[in-house]
Amino acid sequence: MGIIASPILFALVVFPDTFSLSWNQGRGGFLFALVFIIAELVGLKIVISKKRLISVIPLASLMIVYLTSLEYGLRDYILDSAEHYGVQLIYSWTWLWDFVLMTLFVMSALSMFFGTRWIRIAPAGPIFLGGSAIILSLDAFFPYDSLGPLQYVVPYLVQTNVWLVTLFDLGVATARDNIMFLKGDYGPMVLQVFWPSAGVHSIIIYSLVMGAFLLKMNIPRHRKSIYFALGICGTIGVNVIRIFSLSWYALKVTTDAAKWEEFHSVAGEILFLPWLFIFLLIVILIESKRLKKLESEGKSVSKSN
Repeated sequence: MGIIASPILFALVVFPDTFSLSWNQGRGGFLFALVFIIAELVGLKIVISKKRLISVIPLASLMIVYLTSLEYGLRDYILDSAEHYGVQLIYSWTWLWDFVLMTLFVMSALSMFFGTRWIRIAPAGPIFLGGSAIILSLDAFFPYDSLGPLQYVVPYLVQTNVWLVTLFDLGVATARDNIMFLKGDYGPMVLQVFWPSAGVHSIIIYSLVMGAFLLKMNIPRHRKSIYFALGICGTIGVNVIRIFSLSWYALKVTTDAAKWEEFHSVAGEILFLPWLFIFLLIVILIESKRLKKLESEGKSVSKSN
């Protein structure tokens, strides 16, 4: 586990400024992926040979070399290549490669440790990293509202938010398509909501992580479907709160664009990632309790016979 964590911990210690809670402006996702990996590997009763452990060290070293090289010209090269590939948002393009390579490293390391069994043993971490890479690539090539299917649900979330602002009497709010017109304690502000700000990416991330999580759980298929559907509903609810919090900030705290943008950059992940961890924990607790009950009932039946 320490070998897998080493590139992430190296970056955290040496380049701490590259870590933030914003999903598209840093390496904060590395830490959440590491939490998934630790949660799935702690307590695992599988002995990994010394030879397998040592075989991963060169990969970890290469990953550390890559992270270091970014500070000595490699990042500039990646930025310059953006124009060649028609990239729209260059910063998402830059962070994309961090997540792509970290995904490949973690998958390779787990494969060396467990073979093909890694998919059932510890899939959540690499899937979270890979999902983040997919979202960053979509944001880099199809920013704002250029990706129609992901933008489709945004007007409905905006209308829901306007209804909530009116319900709680926070100020004046109207909407047209994906644009909100707000007027609160600090004057008017116009917000144009695109699919990342609406948290649509979090539904994709949730689906990938939850799918991997349920894949390894030995529970009936109908229960998996129920948990998955409940999580989707909960994630949509978190996204509604996400947009509502952004509106509240403009209505009650400030209409200063710079300060609002600071809040906007972290508000979504502050809400979504804790929700994801809590929901997964609830599922684990429910199923653990159910399994113990079934085992207890099975023992009682055996004794009575």
